[in-house]
Amino acid sequence: VQLQASGGGLVQTGGSLRLSCVVSGRPSSLYLMDWFRQVPGEEREFVARINRSGRSTTYAGSVKGRFTISRDNGLNTVYLQMNSLKPEDTAVYYCAASTGSTTPYVAWGQGTQVTVSS
Repeated sequence: VQLQASGGGLVQTGGSLRLSCVVSGRPSSLYLMDWFRQVPGEEREFVARINRSGRSTTYAGSVKGRFTISRDNGLNTVYLQMNSLKPEDTAVYYCAASTGSTTPYVAWGQGTQVTVSS
């Protein structure tokens, strides 16, 4: 399975972006899908998770109420809608796929840069 993340860019504080993660090689419906983010020099931080059907989601406290994770298994794509962006949301965002909540990730996307200007 391969993941291709896109949609990052430069946005002002309070703006919005939508990230996409296209799954290829196997059906996306096989995988739990997560978004992470990382600032240079810091550890990768969990952002959000969505289950295989899309009916269950989990968020980090820092993004809850502002970010929404969703998926379209027909398009093999997972999304991260980011609203009310803050400068502290600036990071490289990665999508990741796993087959279970306690199993290792089977694939990571290449990352997409999000920069929020103040």
